[in-house]
Amino acid sequence: MSLVVMKFGGSSLANADKMKRVAERIIIKKKSGNKVIAVVSAPGDTTDDLIKMADKITCNPSIREMDMLLATGEMISISLLAMTIGAMGEKVISMTGPQAGILANDDYTRARIREINPQKINDQLAKDNIVIVAGFQALNSIGDVTTLGRGGSDLTAVALAAALKSDSCEIYSDVEGVYTTDPRFVKDAKKIDYISYDEMLEMAGSGSQVLQSRSIEVAKKFNVEIHSRSTFSENEGTIITSEEKIKGKKMESFSISGISFDKNQVKFTISVLDAPDIVAKIFSHCSKVGIIIDMLSQSVSNKTNIISFVVNRSDIKKTQEELDKITSDYRVSISCDKHVAKVSIIGVGIKSHGIVAAKMFETLHKSNIGINMVSISEIKISCIINESDVLKALEEIHKEFGLSKK
Repeated sequence: MSLVVMKFGGSSLANADKMKRVAERIIIKKKSGNKVIAVVSAPGDTTDDLIKMADKITCNPSIREMDMLLATGEMISISLLAMTIGAMGEKVISMTGPQAGILANDDYTRARIREINPQKINDQLAKDNIVIVAGFQALNSIGDVTTLGRGGSDLTAVALAAALKSDSCEIYSDVEGVYTTDPRFVKDAKKIDYISYDEMLEMAGSGSQVLQSRSIEVAKKFNVEIHSRSTFSENEGTIITSEEKIKGKKMESFSISGISFDKNQVKFTISVLDAPDIVAKIFSHCSKVGIIIDMLSQSVSNKTNIISFVVNRSDIKKTQEELDKITSDYRVSISCDKHVAKVSIIGVGIKSHGIVAAKMFETLHKSNIGINMVSISEIKISCIINESDVLKALEEIHKEFGLSKK
């Protein structure tokens, strides 16, 4: 008998009818001869609503209490889904993340999984129960509930699949898989049948919201193959797997898998006189408070260092505070551009085929889209552009690289 982990996002659980559809899919999987663990997110926009409620009370809530609050969303889903499946005549039990044996470190709101003790889950599977697990939450070392960051239910599902050595890990959402770009913005975007862990990591890290990037890191580490598909369709989705399994389809020619974008970006620019160690200080201070610097450029003119770097929009306040600390003893000017966005093309072999970057830059130039910053890795080229140009950039680059539906 195979073990299947099925994860359902909030849009799949937004109301009673959708909850019943999810329950039916789980029961069908069980009756096909499988043991089933279903991992669920909070229903609909519950997490966002909880955050708004907290914002009305205080602008600086305790991170411990925020975790206590946000963890309740998934508990709504596990109990209602278990009730739904039970009403359909199947044996089922719900579990919180801590009850499922998911243990994490002590970083509230962004905890990392330390280990999983699957004993309770295995006991319930042995009793022929469908096990419904609350995603996004875990237990830290002092016995507090903590959360795994936005999109953390994906991480819960993949981590459980790794820990229990499941035969399949299926991630369900309201889209049919991973597309060449967001189909809400580019109508002729096409679904990708297979994509490597590394490509998916770059897409997730560049703004694609199909899967949490940390879940892909765990999938790659433990070789968990993921099937990303739709709750509301029987069509095959996208298989996220190792490059070795799909290498034969690509050989050495470059292959563009997709284009992603991220509007949740801001660009800081610092001009500081006679501070050769300023970049090291920026990275050191930002890393200590959890700020991720995504892109950085530096130039020096007449002993003046000009540094530009990009961070997530949610980190504006923290970044400004750290820069104020770093530069308090310097003559400095600091500016923040909130009207930028990142557009990236992702695919195997990009760096070793210069024509890819040339085509991307030429396409943006022909479209009168200015490039503020550029970064290139083995499988990604990213450009920082004006936020207002994102849609045009997506459409033109998508067309130039022949990614549209045939």
